[in-house]
Amino acid sequence: MPGPLLHLGATVMCMHGGTAQPTAPNPRVMLSGQPVVTMAAPYVVAGCAFVPPAGNGPCVTAQWVTAATRVLVGGMPVVLVDSQAICAPTGTPLLPVAMQTRVIGS
Repeated sequence: MPGPLLHLGATVMCMHGGTAQPTAPNPRVMLSGQPVVTMAAPYVVAGCAFVPPAGNGPCVTAQWVTAATRVLVGGMPVVLVDSQAICAPTGTPLLPVAMQTRVIGS
């Protein structure tokens, strides 16, 4: 499904309110003056409030498992607003909250 592409300045959060940032955005393509994010870039999560009694939290990292099918940067699919990611060790998704809206991909 088409949607806006994510870039370094996009606000992405884990399900528990922690903020997520890409570790390796691709600087070859810029969106709103910031590097685009590809599926290859893992995210680090800070400030996750999930502290379960079973001991498998909080969210520490996340990896995108779906991304664009038609838009590639450096041979890797770009991350869209509707892409899916899984946080480790909790297995919960990331939520893109705010992003640029000028460039749309599918």
